[in-house]
Amino acid sequence: MNAVIENAMPRRDLLRPLRYLLRVPLLLLHVLIAPPMVLLVFSPLGARLRVGDERLDHWATRWWSGALIRRFGFRIRRIGEPLPGATLFVANHVSWMDIELMHSQRMMSFVAKSEIARWPLVGWLATRAGTIYHRRGSTQSLGAVMQCVVTKLAAGDSAGVFPEGGTGPGDQVRTFHARIFQVAADAHVPIQPVALRYGRHGKMDLSVPFAARESFFANVVRLLGGPSGEAEVHFLEPLVVGEEGRRQIAEAARARIARALGQE
Repeated sequence: MNAVIENAMPRRDLLRPLRYLLRVPLLLLHVLIAPPMVLLVFSPLGARLRVGDERLDHWATRWWSGALIRRFGFRIRRIGEPLPGATLFVANHVSWMDIELMHSQRMMSFVAKSEIARWPLVGWLATRAGTIYHRRGSTQSLGAVMQCVVTKLAAGDSAGVFPEGGTGPGDQVRTFHARIFQVAADAHVPIQPVALRYGRHGKMDLSVPFAARESFFANVVRLLGGPSGEAEVHFLEPLVVGEEGRRQIAEAARARIARALGQE
């Protein structure tokens, strides 16, 4: 494996108190505007009004999500273009910020673990943005989730999934579960792999993912005081489920993401 990663050994950070001083007020302000914004745009009115060629609720979701990432000191860098129309986006899973990072570029309904629904603010917003929750380990839940995704895709909406099944340490792209790829075949839509990376100088910062037994709140506090960096989102060459089958497509999607991240 030729992964290019950044040394995650802890070092004394004398600038952390200053970062908290600058970022905490901005984050609190950003959080305070979320409830009224949601009540305004996630409504029949928000779906009808437009900002340029985009629905108001979709534009507001992208704006709020991108601004949230920047509150943590990350500059968003996009490589490639997201497909228009109904698409299944599949990405590696590094952090709770992944949904916000992808939402900053393209509106889509996400499939996420049910625990996210209980996360402060993020869960509340995710629910109102159309997140589909899956109880990990439940075959019955997965079947219902897949049918819901197919329905959304067939209606012309897009969906995002993390085929690894959960966040990882960030040093490699883990095995993709193939079953979720079936929804693209059932809805007759393309699949676009998406590579996500947080760090500096094209290197994955291994301090961004959850540490062992670290809570959501602890991770948020730690990242809020961390060094600035880049949040990269790579939209890669799309795939179509055909004769190859979903296992081969899952492996091809994983390989493209690993290649983009230098983790082959």
